Amino acid sequence: MERWFNVGKIVNTHGIRGEVRVISKTDFADERYKVGNTLYLFREKHKEPLELTIASHRTHKNFNLLTFEGYHNVNDVEPFRDGILKINESQLTDLDEGEFYFHEIIGCTVYTDTEEEVGTISEILTPGANDVWVVKGPKGKDVLIPYIEHIVKEVDITNKKVIITPMEGLLD
Repeated sequence: MERWFNVGKIVNTHGIRGEVRVISKTDFADERYKVGNTLYLFREKHKEPLELTIASHRTHKNFNLLTFEGYHNVNDVEPFRDGILKINESQLTDLDEGEFYFHEIIGCTVYTDTEEEVGTISEILTPGANDVWVVKGPKGKDVLIPYIEHIVKEVDITNKKVIITPMEGLLD
């Protein structure tokens, strides 16, 4: 059975030349949206995904703007709105040491270096210089962990375990 991974959601069209606005959910937007790459569009009321080849990519405000080969005006891409762009497992690439896919990190349990359980990673935010991991604490409270070297000490994907050295005030 094929596994699919979310890349982004088409939230609207942009202009009249077939551009779509995408809220990105991918770890590597520049790589995923490279001209010539293939994405698959999943839409409600359609059983099979639509294969799309990227013709152009640029960023504008907080959006990735894409065009696809063969879709040159707003009327062509209007039906794509609210569709989810995905890649299949075979399109994942090997990562450098210390790099991880979001789906590998989400679900990991976070512990302090004193073996205190902090919670489970539920989401990853990408606000700027570094990622921020949203950790659901045992009492339901969210803890925000910046993915930086002096805090995140060990990531064990196989055992779904992360060890951190919290800075002062991080867990309060």
